[in-house]
Amino acid sequence: MAQDEQYYDLIRVFKKNQDKPMKIFFKMYKGSYKDLFLALVVFCIKHSPVWVIPIVTANIITIITEPATHNFNEVWINVIIGAVFVIQNLFTNVIYARFFSNATRNVEAVIRGALVRKLQQLSISYHKDMQMGKIQSKVLRDVESVVTFANQLFAGVIPIILNTAVALTVTITRSLVVTAFFLLTIPVSVVLVALFRKPMRLKNANYRHDVERMSTKLTDMVEMIPITRAHALENVEIDKSDEQLDNVKKRGWELDLLNAKFGAASWVTMQMFQLLCLLFTCWMAFRGDIDVGDVYLFQQYFSNIMNQMLSLVNIYPILTKGLESIDSIGEILWAKDVEDYSGKRTLDKLEGNFKFENVDFAYADSPHHVLNKFNFEIKAGQCVAFVGESGAGKSTIINMIIGFCRPTGGKLYIDGIDSEEINMKSFREHIAVVSQSAILFSGTVRDNITYGLTHYTDEELWKAIDGANLRDVIENLPNGVDTMIGEHGDKLSGGQRQRITIARALIRNPKVIILDEATSALDNTSEKLVQSAIRNAAEGRTMLVVAHRLSTIKDADVIAFIKDGVCTEMGTFEELVDKKGDFYNMQK
Repeated sequence: MAQDEQYYDLIRVFKKNQDKPMKIFFKMYKGSYKDLFLALVVFCIKHSPVWVIPIVTANIITIITEPATHNFNEVWINVIIGAVFVIQNLFTNVIYARFFSNATRNVEAVIRGALVRKLQQLSISYHKDMQMGKIQSKVLRDVESVVTFANQLFAGVIPIILNTAVALTVTITRSLVVTAFFLLTIPVSVVLVALFRKPMRLKNANYRHDVERMSTKLTDMVEMIPITRAHALENVEIDKSDEQLDNVKKRGWELDLLNAKFGAASWVTMQMFQLLCLLFTCWMAFRGDIDVGDVYLFQQYFSNIMNQMLSLVNIYPILTKGLESIDSIGEILWAKDVEDYSGKRTLDKLEGNFKFENVDFAYADSPHHVLNKFNFEIKAGQCVAFVGESGAGKSTIINMIIGFCRPTGGKLYIDGIDSEEINMKSFREHIAVVSQSAILFSGTVRDNITYGLTHYTDEELWKAIDGANLRDVIENLPNGVDTMIGEHGDKLSGGQRQRITIARALIRNPKVIILDEATSALDNTSEKLVQSAIRNAAEGRTMLVVAHRLSTIKDADVIAFIKDGVCTEMGTFEELVDKKGDFYNMQK
């Protein structure tokens, strides 16, 4: 639970600090400040040779150029001091990596965990609008970019600040004039970053959007390969993909070119400053204002400062990309389209009674009402079929019962309780849904049937298998219930996949089973087997069916004909045929 709270804290951070990526970034590390502090302390120790060796070298140069005033033992002392500072890096570098990696990898896991939890909260309509390729890009590529951003910030920017501070401090103790010369480089670096900051942010954003579109296109292309191959459309898909890849290439080229211009301008500027520093310090030594060894010391420290400034401008594109990735992740974490259907009332049991009372429903982006003052009652244990033309509102009724959408007017009662008051998660634990598309995942038959269950017996498993008319299929598989079925169950037929989803429903022993066009894509033989499985599943349960085929709904207790969001007819199959109304006309 403490870990979950960490994930939800991060989601709240994103919501509260929208459009403030740097603030979000630092708050990500809230639980890792101790590790970061220790990493910083150890970094100063491990990195100290960079600061000490120039001093040691300058001292040695001064000693050997002025032998009359120095003893050679001073050289040994300086060498030993330098060696001690160098050797300690063997141990402190590992300790630093341990603290720093612990912090960054923890944040990486927390970001991905927060994304997973938010994706589970977002509404079904959000997932229908958001392409899978975009989600994959955000969870994989953008999170990795944030980790790279952290590495560059803590292992790049902070050392730059420390190195510059130490170099300036030592220089101040030796010569205020040279220090003033050093300080001239800082505003130059600031100006360079300011000139390139806005175009870099824009180019990174454009590149990221094109990569997301490419990821979406490639995901769709892979899923469409059987259709593409069957209709000889390979070249069409290749042309579409090439167009998207060209866009990514163009955006990447523009970004690389801008980064190259930025890097070249920075490098040339810094090298010119370093040559000027060498000339200036040599002139001071020639005049006797500083020691000869100080020429080397100042040159090394100025070179250090130049390298730090150059490193800063070189990693700036990476930092910009990281900030853009934080915004990209935020598109999910601060999304407001959450399934707000979590009333406080928990259902410990479900009878299976449903009542629609003057229910209206319209999608947020449409003035058209899918349901209009819809009134209907379903009693526990009934098998109720909803029929009608496409777009009449049948699936909306089912989705409203499941809780995927809420009434925009009127009330839906579940076992006499207003659905707004019910915790829908507790309700869904008592229902099972079999959709038109048999949704399976890579794994075994057993994995797919028992999905989400931690405790079940073999007896319960085989009872569900028999109820779904699946035993003969499993007995012919090479490894029985432990046979791998391929991605999306591609090694099985459509009817076999659908019967696995029915077995998945039965093993949960639900009080309500919902079938949404469960047989529409099957051949006649498969349909008969699935229908037999459906009849087995209906025993002692409330069964809600959306279907067009007469064979699927013929045995229903009640058939409701839905037209323009209202129920125009209801009754048994025979009663509706004798009535010769909408239902009868649809069958002709």
